[in-house]
Amino acid sequence: MVLHSLVPAWLIGQYEWQLSLLTGAIVLALTFVAAKAMLLVPGFRAASRLNRETFAAKMEKPAYAANQARNRKWGLIFLVVIFGAIMPFCVTLSPQPWWRIPLDCVVILMVYDFFYYLTHRFLFHDAGFLKGPLIWMHAIHHRQHNPCRNDSSYIHPLEIAIGLGLYVATIFVLSRFMGQFHVATVVITWLAFTQINLHNHDLWDGSRFPGRYLNTMSVMHHNHHAKFTGGNYATITLLYDWMFGTLDYGDKTKRPPARYRGGSQSVAR
Repeated sequence: MVLHSLVPAWLIGQYEWQLSLLTGAIVLALTFVAAKAMLLVPGFRAASRLNRETFAAKMEKPAYAANQARNRKWGLIFLVVIFGAIMPFCVTLSPQPWWRIPLDCVVILMVYDFFYYLTHRFLFHDAGFLKGPLIWMHAIHHRQHNPCRNDSSYIHPLEIAIGLGLYVATIFVLSRFMGQFHVATVVITWLAFTQINLHNHDLWDGSRFPGRYLNTMSVMHHNHHAKFTGGNYATITLLYDWMFGTLDYGDKTKRPPARYRGGSQSVAR
């Protein structure tokens, strides 16, 4: 009764909770399989070892471990909300033309990345007329000046909500205009969204296979971390940074105000 009083009847008719649970289960399964499969590639295996060792050393610091534990809890809560209350309105298994899934994936990821770029640049950093109102929050993430893979989750819980919220809001809003997305579309974009963000924080040896582009994405995001930089705000590609002139190749020196650097609470690199 409460649901019917708050949500329009036409929207309730689109509530596909079984498909949403299926989508979540497939994402978990493919994430596990992909992690194991990547270890078969020497470059990924070496990077995995380096990032695990670095993460283990950081986890010995109580403040760092507490942040990771808190964000695991909040991350689980956000996932329950996403797959229980939002994603059921966005997914379908109805047959679609072969080209629809790749097209939808590109649209979702590029629309998300555009709004993440704006959020990251104008809310998380001292850029433009807004003067970075959430710089205090994002500065927690930037305590890691040379991040490893798991530092993608060394953040304030509110930043988890904003990042996941932008991605899910992109899917929900676009589904109102483009129709519900195939389960495969949501699975692919979720894996891309999470794995690209993780890789951006990877400690990565660019001399190893599988390629120069992976090294470029990691290096550019490490440039962003090293100096609380004024660039490289996007996360999926560098397209919007290129378009808006905010590519940073590591030659900038901008740092946050002293009150935002973490002081004695800063976690070692």
